[in-house]
Amino acid sequence: MAKLIYSMVTSLDGYAEAAEGDLGTGAEDQEVHIFINDLFRPVGTYLYGRRMYETMVYWETAHTEPDQPPHILQYARDWQAAEKIVYSTTLESVSSAKTRIERTFDLDAVRKLKAEADHDLTVDGPNLAAQAIAAGLVDEYHLFITTSVVGGGKRFFPDGVRLDLELVEERAFDSGLIYARYRTR
Repeated sequence: MAKLIYSMVTSLDGYAEAAEGDLGTGAEDQEVHIFINDLFRPVGTYLYGRRMYETMVYWETAHTEPDQPPHILQYARDWQAAEKIVYSTTLESVSSAKTRIERTFDLDAVRKLKAEADHDLTVDGPNLAAQAIAAGLVDEYHLFITTSVVGGGKRFFPDGVRLDLELVEERAFDSGLIYARYRTR
């Protein structure tokens, strides 16, 4: 059975999206990006909401931009190789290969997908992840924590859910960003 992983860049005060501005620095660092490449290369399927898909679809054509460094080209190849499912009631079409639209986030369908998948899956974006977390579907949490406190926005973890997690890996980068991987107990 595959794992369902929730991973995002977060501010030091726990926001996956800032109310104003960005989440701070660190994630764009080459060392961090190469680490992310290696970490997510084995992912077979990305589960996205519409907004996250619209952000990530950049990787469908990133390789066509001139003078891209090797780590950016590698991430684009890895992203293009994976399946993508976009959960949206409003998106009419997709602009990337290996991508399909589902109108509802069906928890039983996600359970089945996990049970039948040969490679891990990710759920991306705090809104979609909140549904998977509340249903107990997320197996691992990968946080990339910046050095910024942003004071508000969309939280990485949803309110009203209690989780007891086990820290299984951590790493500090020269940029100040900290990576922490937790799994459910």
